[in-house]
Amino acid sequence: MSAIAEDDPQSRPAPDRAAVNRALIRLISKAAIGLGVFLSGFVIEEPAPYELFMAGLIAVWALFGLRISRTAAVLLALLVVFNFGGVISASQMPDLKNAPLYIAVSLFLAFTAVFFTAIVEADYRRLATIFHAYYLAAFLTSVCGILGYFNAFPGAEMFTLYGRAKGAFQDPNVFGPFLILPATWSIYRILTGKPRVLLMHIVPLLVLVLGLLLSFSRAAWGMLAVVMILLPLILAVQNPSNKFRLKLIILAALALVIIGLAIVAALQIPRVAELFSERAQLVQSYDADRIGRFARHWYGLVLAAEHPLGIGPLEFGPIYGEDTHNVWLKAALDYGWLGFAAFLTMTMLTIGLGFRILLRNRPWQPYLVCAYVAYLTHVMVGNVIDTDHWRHFYLLIGMIWGCAALEARMCQNSTETQTRERA
Repeated sequence: MSAIAEDDPQSRPAPDRAAVNRALIRLISKAAIGLGVFLSGFVIEEPAPYELFMAGLIAVWALFGLRISRTAAVLLALLVVFNFGGVISASQMPDLKNAPLYIAVSLFLAFTAVFFTAIVEADYRRLATIFHAYYLAAFLTSVCGILGYFNAFPGAEMFTLYGRAKGAFQDPNVFGPFLILPATWSIYRILTGKPRVLLMHIVPLLVLVLGLLLSFSRAAWGMLAVVMILLPLILAVQNPSNKFRLKLIILAALALVIIGLAIVAALQIPRVAELFSERAQLVQSYDADRIGRFARHWYGLVLAAEHPLGIGPLEFGPIYGEDTHNVWLKAALDYGWLGFAAFLTMTMLTIGLGFRILLRNRPWQPYLVCAYVAYLTHVMVGNVIDTDHWRHFYLLIGMIWGCAALEARMCQNSTETQTRERA
């Protein structure tokens, strides 16, 4: 009789409703974060779905318990000061034009960086969700760019600009750098995983590299080259095993050969080879002209020195025909010296905080390494491109600061535990 009672479903204890609710909330949170990151790969028109969704997500999360730690608060303060500099700079304009909208977008992107910092700090497992969603978005937008470049179906030209693949972006020069983080992740997985991981990642990596190649973005090409040098070096320093380092050399060489063969195969197409030959020149005519990119850097430096409060957002382009194409001059001219100082401080802190914890054995360390390497390439390319409104750039910042916040909390918990033990 007792055996029958034990098998009776009605006699079993009911599941903990609170536990079920928590699991449901985690699932909804994971899906919302993944969708937000996924939408960052599709910015054909503005405002893009990413802006609308993330604005709502941040607002809802703030209402239901978005916690800002001291680490996240420092990032928030720096970004607010940066944008306050933009407000002061806009006050120097006789006609505001699109300056209010520009500052509003800058402030929104700042909030996304702080949001990603906070949610990563709350649960490091969200990094996996972010990376997977980003990877899927990059893969799909890369496929769009490749199909558009080869005009694979009617209307596919919407994914190209000036004969260059741009995927689901407005500009090939943003599309190419967007692919750097997932390419870095694939290379990391190939170098550190088992042989079967190579088979899982090599095809998606080739798709990403082909999309990056067809973007004909010299900056993105250079970023990928830096990743392929810097990432194996970091892994070699991290792991002192000679066996691992030998494996690293073999796999890095193999990956380099496969990518090289894929690029050579693509260059057999005359249309690709012609544009590649043109874009592969280090200095283009529009770089070295009298009012070319490099000349504008000098004019911008002089202008920034003369206007400590800035000249106003988007004012440099109408004066000299094109934007500064230098994020440091952009910061000084559009956000004034105050904004420049805040942006420079944030950049140095991001590099320093990430470097300090880069090689520590933590569950989130693989994600940090890839985000950090990708971020460094974006800082480097900021010398020739304006990156201050790139959505994924702020995502990288948020992930690095989130990992720094995780480390700070871990150290604090360890200190408190040791104090209790001594007591």
